[in-house]
Amino acid sequence: MALAAVLLAAAAQAQGFDFESLTRLARDRANEPYRAVGGKLPADLAQLGYDHVRDIRWRPEHALWRAEKLPFEAMFFHLGLYQTEPVLINEVTPEGVRHIRYDQADFNYGKNQVQPQAWGDLGFAGFRLHHNLNSSAYKDELIVFQGASYFRALGQGQQYGLSARGLAIDTAGGAGEEFPRFTEFWLVRPEAEAKQITVYALMDSPRATGAYRFDIQPGAQTSTTVHSRVFLRAHDGRPTRPIRPIATLGIAPLTSMFLFGENQPRKQDFRPEVHDSDGLMIATGEGEWLWRPLQNPGQTLVTSFTTQNPKGFGLMQRDRQWASYEDVEARYERRPSVWVRPLHDWGAGRVELVQLHAPDETHDNIVAYWVPQQLPAPGQPLEFAYTLSWQGDAQQRPPGAWVVQSRRGMGFVQAGTKTLPQEVQYVLDFDGPALRALPADAAVEAMVSSDANARVIEGNAYHNPVTGQWRMTVRVQHLRANRPAELRAFLQHDQHAVSETWTHILLPE
Repeated sequence: MALAAVLLAAAAQAQGFDFESLTRLARDRANEPYRAVGGKLPADLAQLGYDHVRDIRWRPEHALWRAEKLPFEAMFFHLGLYQTEPVLINEVTPEGVRHIRYDQADFNYGKNQVQPQAWGDLGFAGFRLHHNLNSSAYKDELIVFQGASYFRALGQGQQYGLSARGLAIDTAGGAGEEFPRFTEFWLVRPEAEAKQITVYALMDSPRATGAYRFDIQPGAQTSTTVHSRVFLRAHDGRPTRPIRPIATLGIAPLTSMFLFGENQPRKQDFRPEVHDSDGLMIATGEGEWLWRPLQNPGQTLVTSFTTQNPKGFGLMQRDRQWASYEDVEARYERRPSVWVRPLHDWGAGRVELVQLHAPDETHDNIVAYWVPQQLPAPGQPLEFAYTLSWQGDAQQRPPGAWVVQSRRGMGFVQAGTKTLPQEVQYVLDFDGPALRALPADAAVEAMVSSDANARVIEGNAYHNPVTGQWRMTVRVQHLRANRPAELRAFLQHDQHAVSETWTHILLPE
């Protein structure tokens, strides 16, 4: 493995490493049989448990670019326990490409009784970049690449939450999910006054390869601009053995956690809400803004929104109040929202949302991504460019008005009042400049509809004198409670929509 890295680095140095040379590597790899990276660790490392592996730490004073006092620094993760497949890491400098070897001297092994001097060039589990994000006195973690094609970043004042991925394959609709992984990285050495940093990554998978460029710009909303070229494999190296077709190819996938919230409360937990994201927001190519509150279903639920050339989508953490979570450790109000903004026309396709059941908050159970309507022929590049914005209190909103909260439950019901079987009520609060511009007595209408498995009983809207927002109450009857039902609602004034569309799924009881 070390020899292969040296040869690759020499070739890259000779031709000048850039996105085009990385594309050639990905294309060539797609024409070869997939070779899984061995995950066998040295025996003394393999026997370490969770706490023991956590006791192996990178020495900060050995950070890449610290001695040169550059605006960014890189530190590396050690293999162990769940991270058994090594990645190769290189540095791109004006003089060429340099392979970064594993060196036991870079790590503090704590109380572990291991013999790293016998391991050779072990490789790394991943890396993280540091920058003066929140203070000029300290370089904070900015972005982490570790595990498959996962990465996650931070803006100012944020705390790690949801993750992004390079690619998702058959998360839904296939015969089991395939997890592509970044097998090699190239970190471009930043200039002394650099405001952003560039990372290249080579992706590999049994049915696809890919070339990725990440331009990372830290700030209040850290942005990660991604340029990707994906190649599908046609066969396993033998033309007579075609590869199983991909059912669902997910572009710009986001992965998050939703355990419970205001629309799905949990009585036995002292915390009002527990989630890294509370909704999926979509700006369709047709000009509509959609908001789908997330849920924790009893069984897997897959829904999608078809559109042409989407303007953006994202998993958002809109609720930014600490009182909504009451968790002094997790600090869910600091978890970032991530907004995906295409940098070119993406054509026809759909935004797909996969919601899995989660027993607790340690499980990521939410995935959202773009699915192109057509896939390229093997060997032809599938090219996508987009920016991921890691947003905090200031985040992407629809231009008119948006849903502030979605609460499920009935209020006071007088004794003896008859309610319909499977009757459900939601109370929605909307806010935004389009509503703030209206007088309190404006004729704002609640436009509520449902699919054939629900019947709308009531929908009304009124001004809230306490908050200045507008409130909508929605009462529906879930006709066949063992099947899902879809609801849609928005506010209208003077025959024009003045809010985004709330689109919600009634889960099977």
